[in-house]
Amino acid sequence: MIDGVAFDVRGPALIHGYDPPAGGMWVDDVIPGKLGALDRNSGETMWFSPCEVGYGRGFGAGFGGVEEVIVLGPSAGGPRVVRMARDTGELLGVESIGELDQALVFEDICVCSSARRVFAVSTSMMSEVWEYSREGERYHHIGRCGERVLVATSSLKTRRHGVLALDTVSGEPVGALVQTVLPVIHGLATDRSEASVLTADLSAALPPELAAQYLGDLSKCEEESGVEVLTDTLSLLGLSTIAPEGEAGSWYEILSTGPVEAVPEVSIAADSGKLYVVRGALLEVRDLLTGRILGDWTIPGLDEQVAWRVCDGAGLLAEEHRVSVFELPA
Repeated sequence: MIDGVAFDVRGPALIHGYDPPAGGMWVDDVIPGKLGALDRNSGETMWFSPCEVGYGRGFGAGFGGVEEVIVLGPSAGGPRVVRMARDTGELLGVESIGELDQALVFEDICVCSSARRVFAVSTSMMSEVWEYSREGERYHHIGRCGERVLVATSSLKTRRHGVLALDTVSGEPVGALVQTVLPVIHGLATDRSEASVLTADLSAALPPELAAQYLGDLSKCEEESGVEVLTDTLSLLGLSTIAPEGEAGSWYEILSTGPVEAVPEVSIAADSGKLYVVRGALLEVRDLLTGRILGDWTIPGLDEQVAWRVCDGAGLLAEEHRVSVFELPA
């Protein structure tokens, strides 16, 4: 069974999986994992090796130094960060880390988060270098834009969501790209100095020049549907990390005004200046800077995906028992 993938322009596709026990029952909380490397061009298996990180919450994988693979996640001994040789899968080092729900691997640091805190682990030293937490806050999604770590946060008091920027080196807060005024943030996609969030009811989060346009668009939707008052129940908001605080919203797109229970399942990712929006088997590509639609197409198996990644014009799709690499024409 496959439960995670990682992709990079510098090396192979990484596939993490596990063997489900007969009858679906096991003694420990974590099922032992396996990690494999597939040649990006041919799909041939380069190596397959037992992995100290097993199946469970908080999995993340990627590439550290030139010859290294980094894996984070649960193990029978608690959450761990593991270093393995890229060419052979040989185990090079293992260290324990704090509890985590998400992990992103970069060459210099691994950014991790749980509901209570965001922290960074040095990729080379495999030790924690900073943490951020604040009383009354909860953390949901993380991403990186150059020298900024973006965090989707919520207030325990108001239950409203926003986006906070942290310094990559120190973990110190730099500013709020979006104040905690959104009802929800379903997803966060980041790339370079631009980002996008999947959210709803944008009115309180938009800068003045977009707020009036947004109300006008909602009014048009009301006229077309014949419904007196419509609510934006799913939308995209583009963010610029170099804009002044409170003015980060650069574009928006209303995706649904239907009932909340009827909102389609959507996920987003960003790479090389493009935003990828997945709805079932449909993959839509937008310009991340402007939100302009560049194209869309249907990818077989995307609606059954366990995990998917995009990198340098290619996509890596993992289903439970199958992995495929496909070129992205847009």
